[in-house]
Amino acid sequence: MARIYTRSGDKGQTSLVYGRRVAKNDIRVEAYGTCDETNSMIGWGLSFLENEDFEGKDNFIEKLHRVQTILFHVGAELATPTDKEVAWKLKEAHIDELEKQIDEWQQELEPLKQFILPSGHSASSALHAARTTARRAERTAIGVEDVNPLVVSYLNRLSDFLFVAARFVNKQLGGKERPLITDI
Repeated sequence: MARIYTRSGDKGQTSLVYGRRVAKNDIRVEAYGTCDETNSMIGWGLSFLENEDFEGKDNFIEKLHRVQTILFHVGAELATPTDKEVAWKLKEAHIDELEKQIDEWQQELEPLKQFILPSGHSASSALHAARTTARRAERTAIGVEDVNPLVVSYLNRLSDFLFVAARFVNKQLGGKERPLITDI
């Protein structure tokens, strides 16, 4: 059995794709680590749906699984040094997919008349948490030298996608969206 630990990071260094060693707090590591965190949050949100049933559930899960896969590749792109070739490239079509799905789900949702707080079904709240980490991944990716601009665009659109996905889950499962209190 292969060991999961290597001890190679015990002194605060890690390897990028192609083996270049960098500090674990390098901006690239922060960026792809935050993509990984977002991916985990999406998985956490999906785990709350295991025993739920709603129309379109399989399609919803399939869409989020695809997003998780693309997000994994976005992280790999961020983990590849600027002077090396990325094995997998993000495409404009990946952003278009997010926009198309956002538009489809939005048609089924009541228009927002005020800000809402993360709330409702546990899956919805977890997807809202994923939205916030996607925003952090975007902010961090902006600082990566020579970052592919599609990476930043994808992460920006992903946070919108996750916001709408959270609202869609609440609608499907009867979760209550809590509005921001306006008279505090």
